[in-house]
Amino acid sequence: MASNSSGDKGLRAIVIGMIVFVIGVTAVFVYFDKKPVENALMPASISEADGSGLVFNPEVTNQIDIWEDFQCPACRDFEAINNDYIKQIIADKKAKVVYHPLTFIGERSTLGFNESIIAANAAACAMDQNKFLEMHEILYQNLGAENSGKWTAEFMMALGNQIGIGSMKFQSCVTDGNYALWTESSSSYAAVKNVNSTPTVFVNGKELSREGGEYSDPAKFQAALAAGGIK
Repeated sequence: MASNSSGDKGLRAIVIGMIVFVIGVTAVFVYFDKKPVENALMPASISEADGSGLVFNPEVTNQIDIWEDFQCPACRDFEAINNDYIKQIIADKKAKVVYHPLTFIGERSTLGFNESIIAANAAACAMDQNKFLEMHEILYQNLGAENSGKWTAEFMMALGNQIGIGSMKFQSCVTDGNYALWTESSSSYAAVKNVNSTPTVFVNGKELSREGGEYSDPAKFQAALAAGGIK
């Protein structure tokens, strides 16, 4: 009986030791999983006060926030209808416009990337080249089926060439996924703002109405902006 008791104690010690080991390893992975986000590379022209979104006209008081996923068909439709007007608002400095690329759609690969992340990273790389709006537009023009395998780093570089950014800096930014971790900042900020679908647009802090057609009708979209003080 003494021998069995000793064996039980030994088994318990092994089990406890394994539990402690697993907890320790988990803690290390959690730590290192969070650490890169803190040290993530950030694209040009972000606004930390706005969840590290990509910002145009930071000096302007009126503000439009746009949350979107580059694989989202509804985002493509919204962009097709309203993009020219938004670009004009930016050009005329009528509002501070903050883009928040989200990456909800698709399973992540073993590297932690899905096609939404690849596209958002490429758009941020284009921001460094002052070509975000052009990249934003051409991404939606080339939207295919979700997670079809179409959106690779090579395809992003080909799109970059079409809009005049073929530099080695842009290419390495795309292939290295420089801003892949930055996309988590947008996701975190979306949670803070209770944004759980795309597209979502706020005008001076007020969310546009989906039921009222403010996303799908350009006249209603422009009226909503005017009501928010952006004309």
